[in-house]
Amino acid sequence: MTREAEGWFSLFSAQARAGARYAYQFEDGRLRPDPASLRQPEGVHAASAVFDVNAFRWSDAGWKGVDLDSLVFYELHLGTFTEHGTLDAAARFLPELTELGVTCVELMPVQPFPGDRNWGYDGVLPYAVHESYGGPEALQRFVDAAHGAGLAVCLDVMFNHLGPEGNYSGEFAPYFSARHQTPWGDGINYDGEDSGPVRRFFVGAALQWVRDFHLDALRLDAVHAIPDDSPRHIVRELSDEVRAFAKAAGRQIHVVAESDLCDRRVVESGPGGWGASSAWADDFHHAVHAWLTGERSRYFIDFGRPEDLVLALSQGFVHQGQYSLFHRRPYGTSTSGLRPSQFVFSLQNHDQVGNRPHGERLISLVPEGAWPPLAAILLLGPGLPLLFMGEEYGETRPFLYFTSHTDPALAKAVSEGRKRELIAAGAENIPDPQDPATFLASKLWRRSDGVHGEILRTYRTLLELRRRYLRCIAHEWPRVTIHGRVVSVERSVFTLQSNLGSEPAMGLGPWSWRVEPPSR
Repeated sequence: MTREAEGWFSLFSAQARAGARYAYQFEDGRLRPDPASLRQPEGVHAASAVFDVNAFRWSDAGWKGVDLDSLVFYELHLGTFTEHGTLDAAARFLPELTELGVTCVELMPVQPFPGDRNWGYDGVLPYAVHESYGGPEALQRFVDAAHGAGLAVCLDVMFNHLGPEGNYSGEFAPYFSARHQTPWGDGINYDGEDSGPVRRFFVGAALQWVRDFHLDALRLDAVHAIPDDSPRHIVRELSDEVRAFAKAAGRQIHVVAESDLCDRRVVESGPGGWGASSAWADDFHHAVHAWLTGERSRYFIDFGRPEDLVLALSQGFVHQGQYSLFHRRPYGTSTSGLRPSQFVFSLQNHDQVGNRPHGERLISLVPEGAWPPLAAILLLGPGLPLLFMGEEYGETRPFLYFTSHTDPALAKAVSEGRKRELIAAGAENIPDPQDPATFLASKLWRRSDGVHGEILRTYRTLLELRRRYLRCIAHEWPRVTIHGRVVSVERSVFTLQSNLGSEPAMGLGPWSWRVEPPSR
């Protein structure tokens, strides 16, 4: 390769046709895949393959996207969503999701990881698509089919870390820096020497997904774990670049940040803001979970009072500068002036389910019958709702933590480390992440009989009501009150009442809900 300015090397080869294998050879003989590889047919340790992103024939020329206020996310893991665990298999269920009433399919990470079973957060090649899911062309087919079904597609991406196995980027250049430490080790070098090309590398990945794969939204994993002391935070740079591309293309594309900071700057567009379109707001989940289950471990120690749910529903954050027992300091910022659509709420997601020792879904932890009134609060409440695959029919199978590391030492460390950590927290009989049975136990059951059918009909009804009242839901913070176990969400055009109790109250039966004309 030819050495160029600023540490770059280049090579032009007429042999680099679609499908051709290639790798980088270091002076000591090491062979490494391309950090910007678009395809890895034999896995993260093997040679890369040339992929022509322009070969696919798109049929979505008239698709312009879904506006922010109309987003209803459906989060799914490709490996467990269907029996075959591929993008093509998942695409067959797109008409069902359209009929359900969601508007955006959110894919957990598809970037290549070691082995064939993983949540995706051990991905190491931010431009590529895991081969067992079908590879990059399968993602193009999936997005094209989704647009044909009237659905947007959001992709979960990691710009806060790369996985531990097959991560060779640091051998090429200073992609990482010991100046900052993260839960995964050295932070990505966004603000040190030679950080300019590193920033362009990751922003380039974001632009590739929206340009070459027609993605409608990107979900940025754990932005609170992206240390960056630059004057312009990397989340802001990425958001601005994606927004500029969307404007030039005449499309609606959104950047959604996962953040546990309870900090308004994540979604603010002014000076100092990070500019994300919306952010995950877990306070709503924590308030519901703690109140209904009685759990007070970990971050739930700050929740459990009815007034926590009132704050989450009427203002977005529960933490707005008051002292947090979990963080052991004042936490959060005011949400004054922010719009409901700048918050993403959920009753459960992959983290809140899968990080439990036995992967229990919330429906398995709350009293029987609680799910419909809880769904009513989520879907007719403020914010952008996110459903986790299967909740629309009351899926009870767990979603467990699973891996398939091929490095024996790492595999052993992951299995033993998780077991040791969870046993120390009081859990027993911890499923082994490396055991294929753990992965198979997480596959959806897909039930539509009995109570499952009733829950599914409830979700369809609620999502239809959400569409009918979208304007007020998107722009108004509701007035929320709780009397006993009845939650009242009052809006200008309707009042929702959900009885989260086992006894009749205020004219509502146990575990029921109703929508009425406004009471004021």
